[in-house]
Amino acid sequence: MLRRRLLLLLCALPALASAQALPLELNSASQAELESLAGVGPALAERLLAARAQAPFKDWADLKRRVRGIGTALARKLSAQGLRVQGLPYEEQGPG
Repeated sequence: MLRRRLLLLLCALPALASAQALPLELNSASQAELESLAGVGPALAERLLAARAQAPFKDWADLKRRVRGIGTALARKLSAQGLRVQGLPYEEQGPG
């Protein structure tokens, strides 16, 4: 019985490893890719794409400044899921 459980666990490890967040660059992501992130629905995805159409996001601070609904908590959550701005994860930079 223990041997069987161990075998099942070993078989599941590759699947668990591939379930980790893959990087998703905000400046090139499609609406469907954005909506695949927990916390991003159609309305927020559309706001992100509209702001990006004006100019690519320079960094996370630029994103938070330009898109209503993106605050520190959501930025952290999206970054943990693999969202990147200019290839970088979210890191708090103090006020602003």
